[in-house]
Amino acid sequence: MSQLSQQACEACRVGAPTVTEEEKQSLGAEVPEWQIVERDGIMKLERTFTFKDFVQALDFTHRVGELAEEADHHPAILTEYGKVTVTWWSHKIKGLHRNDFILAARTDEVAK
Repeated sequence: MSQLSQQACEACRVGAPTVTEEEKQSLGAEVPEWQIVERDGIMKLERTFTFKDFVQALDFTHRVGELAEEADHHPAILTEYGKVTVTWWSHKIKGLHRNDFILAARTDEVAK
């Protein structure tokens, strides 16, 4: 279990700062399989997970959904046959917050 996944998420509010470049580097090192992507001018964390079939992919999707509900922080999830793409970002600040990295680490644990 990663130390990052054990950290508490904080309530994200409009106007909260996005992570700095230094934080992106240090937090990103703790979730190395995640990529930082930019879509529509918004930085996001994204990873694609592969599975044997649709049933396993759907089960993983459900477990990530439960994780998201528990944290009250919701990713974009694309479920396909044998793969699921999860994208975390903080909607209120239109960018990356420390919470996104914490939830990426928790998502990795769900995949194990």
